[in-house]
Amino acid sequence: MIKRGIAHVGVFFLYLLSLLPLSVLFFFARLLYYLLYYVIAYRKKVVRQNLINSFPQKSLPEIIVIEKNYFKYLAELIFEIVKLTTISEQEVLKRVKFKGLEQLEKHFKTGESVLACTGHYCNWELGTLALGLKISAKTMVIFKPIKNKVFEAWFDGLRTKYGNIFIAMRQTLRGMAAYKNEPTLLCFASDQSPTREETKYFVDFLHQPTPALLGVEKIAKSTNRPIYYFKVSRPKRGFYNVEVLPMCLDPSKTSDYEITNLHFQFLQDIINEQPQFWLWSHKRWKFKPE
Repeated sequence: MIKRGIAHVGVFFLYLLSLLPLSVLFFFARLLYYLLYYVIAYRKKVVRQNLINSFPQKSLPEIIVIEKNYFKYLAELIFEIVKLTTISEQEVLKRVKFKGLEQLEKHFKTGESVLACTGHYCNWELGTLALGLKISAKTMVIFKPIKNKVFEAWFDGLRTKYGNIFIAMRQTLRGMAAYKNEPTLLCFASDQSPTREETKYFVDFLHQPTPALLGVEKIAKSTNRPIYYFKVSRPKRGFYNVEVLPMCLDPSKTSDYEITNLHFQFLQDIINEQPQFWLWSHKRWKFKPE
């Protein structure tokens, strides 16, 4: 009860923070950066080792530059997500610009559903919020629930405020069945970590064998829905561009693990361009192949 009460107070505080303009929140983000990086050293060893392993060609000074830029962005991302609690439709659409959505609409007009892949790169929460405002079909996002139910309810509120549907990972097939008679866009952040028991395949990603979830590939092959990759970039602080790229338009013709390899290759190429915007503090390589 005490923990739940503290969580409710925390959520109320986040609501109050979200009422501030982003320009003010970014000032707090700079303070948070100093706290995370220099005082708490939040998962600093994890980030450093992930970067060293992922970029063996880079020197330690180059790694540290990426590391600092990552923590600066992480602090900004935290406050951007807080802002989603009270952000308006107009501001969402001002901050996220799409290129290539007409490709999806061609499928929707014929009643066809589509799969979408992306990664935990840039502000994926803001991107999916904007996506739901821009396309004619229902946007359905697969997510991994968090343990704290109060904060999960808070996340659910900001994620679904403009009509998006969030489906827990283990309920994916049930969620798809509920909307089988209408076109949908089913979205996956395909770089999430499986458990050791769930791991059936390792992909070569960022110079390391990486356990991969196979949900996108399984659903694509069973339904033959076309797959598009959402390439996100950040032209300036608080603003994002999303380019819709065809990744696999006929999954039935692919070999085993081809789709999985493909979406990790897309993500790797994007990370190599601007590595500071990926979620390096995640313990992505907790275990290796036996």
